[in-house]
Amino acid sequence: MIRVLVADDHHLVRTSIAHLLNAEADISVVGEAADGEEAIQQARQLKPDIVLMDIRMPGIGGLEATRKIHRSTSDVRILVLTAFLEEAFAQRLLEAGAHGFISKGCQQDEMVQAIRGVFAGQRYVSPEIAQRLVLSRIDSSDNPFDQLSQRELQVAMMIVNCQKVADIADRMFLSPKTVNTYRYRIFEKLGVHSDVELTHLGLRHGLVDGFSEVE
Repeated sequence: MIRVLVADDHHLVRTSIAHLLNAEADISVVGEAADGEEAIQQARQLKPDIVLMDIRMPGIGGLEATRKIHRSTSDVRILVLTAFLEEAFAQRLLEAGAHGFISKGCQQDEMVQAIRGVFAGQRYVSPEIAQRLVLSRIDSSDNPFDQLSQRELQVAMMIVNCQKVADIADRMFLSPKTVNTYRYRIFEKLGVHSDVELTHLGLRHGLVDGFSEVE
């Protein structure tokens, strides 16, 4: 039996995926998580075989959750669930410990196939995401977010997802002053002057909801 933890901040999405997967004879959903912190906690507690991980969730998000789960429970395999993925961000997720990527628009059969493949030790990238990654290689334009450190990227993603400095500080166990230091450093590196400009830049590069292809 393949034991799966579903991590997604949308309740309907989580329950729908859980219902579909539990219908498979060889798959059992052992837990659900609504944010990155909960995903880490449940992965450590439940020790599932697979974490089906949304990358854009409240709090630390799927990237940092993937990294922490991989470090603390390396036997757990992480399959990223996303609607949009750029090459640079895919690379960061692979470095963080992700074993594959599937599109939120995939069919049930593909999701099940991906879970079984990753459980068997394979890597899986859905054709839709693979095509986008190939096209992003052809596109010579650089992603400005590539120049950020892991911690700066984490802060930037939380800002563009409308989280306040106080909330970011609380979730990252930092002082608001330290968060603002990261914030101004991000502004300087990316050539923006406000959270609004940062959010617009994030929209163009797939870090936040807003365009038709962005989840």
